[in-house]
Amino acid sequence: MKGRLISIRPAFIRSLSIAVLVLAVLLGLCWGRYPLSPTRVAVVLGRLLHVCGGSDPIADAVIWQVRLPRVLAGLLVGSALSCGGATFQAVLRNPLVSPDILGVLSGSAFGAALVIVMGGSPVLIQLGAFCGGLAAVSAGLSISRLLPQGGLLTLLMGGLIANAVFTALLSLVKYTADPMDQLPAVVNWLLGTLSQTGWRELSWLTVPVLALVTVLILLSPLLDVLSLGDDEARSLGVSVQVMRPMIILLATLVCAMTISMAGIIGWVGLLVPHVARMLAGAEHRNMMPVCALLGATGVILADTVARSLTSGEVPLGIMTELFGALAFVLVLRRLRGEGV
Repeated sequence: MKGRLISIRPAFIRSLSIAVLVLAVLLGLCWGRYPLSPTRVAVVLGRLLHVCGGSDPIADAVIWQVRLPRVLAGLLVGSALSCGGATFQAVLRNPLVSPDILGVLSGSAFGAALVIVMGGSPVLIQLGAFCGGLAAVSAGLSISRLLPQGGLLTLLMGGLIANAVFTALLSLVKYTADPMDQLPAVVNWLLGTLSQTGWRELSWLTVPVLALVTVLILLSPLLDVLSLGDDEARSLGVSVQVMRPMIILLATLVCAMTISMAGIIGWVGLLVPHVARMLAGAEHRNMMPVCALLGATGVILADTVARSLTSGEVPLGIMTELFGALAFVLVLRRLRGEGV
C-alpha cells in the first residue's frame, strides 16, 4: 500500500501543477488594466481558432496583441529558467546554485548592454544577450580547465572568474553609456520585462526552448546519477568529463535564450527547484516536470501582477526578486524544520 501511494503521489502532483498552470494562464488573460471575463476570453480564443464567430475588436486586440504573447513568453521563461536551475544544482551538487553561477546572466547582460550602447535593433539586442551568455560560460569552462586538480571546485572557480570579468565589462559599458538616453535603456533591460516580447520573438524561440527543456527532462536519470558524485557516476559507467560539460552547455543554452527574450529574471532558477523537490521528491524524473510547470506558473503570475499593480508597469525582475526572496525564506524554514 505504501509503495502504491508513493507511485501515485508524483502523478497527482503533476496533475495538480498542470491545473494550477491552466488557472494562471486564464488569470493572465483575464486580469489587467482592461479586465475581461473568462467567458469573453474563451470567446476570443475560440474566434482566433475559427471556432466561434462574432466580432469584439477591443478584446481581440488585448488578447492577441498584448496578453497572449506575454503569457506564452512567461511560460517559456519560467519553465526554462527553473529546469536550467535544477540542472545546475544537480550537476554541480549544490542546492544553492542558480543559472548565474557560471556567468550566463552577467554575460547576457554585457552582450545586451553593448548592443544597446551601439544603437542596435531589438533583434540584435536579443542576439547580443544570447551570444554574451554563451561566451561567459565558455570562458568559465575554459578557465576551469587551466586550473589544477579539476573537479567541481575548479569549475565553480572558473565560473566565478568569468562572472567577475563580465560583470566588470558590464559596469564599463554602463559607465561609458550616454546617461540621458543609452543608460536608461540598459537599466530597463537589466530589470527584466516581457513587454517587448511579441509573436516575432516567440516564432523563433518557442521550438528551441521547448526542445531544450524536454531534453533536460529526459536527462533526469543522468542527473540523478551525477548528483551522487563523480566516483559513483563513474562506477555506473557514466563519463563525467564528457557528460557534465554537455549538460551544462544545454542548460546554458536554454537560459541564454530566455534571458535574450526577457532580460534578467532572478530567483526563478534558484527557488523553484526547491519547491519542486518539496512537492515531488528528490528524484529528477519526478521533480523536473513539476519544476517546469511551477516555474511557468510563477513567472506568469508575477508578470500579471507586474503589469496590473500600477498604471505604469513594474519590471518583472523586481517582482520576482521580491516574491522570490520572501518565498525562499519560507522554504529554508521548512527545510530547517525537517532537519535538512
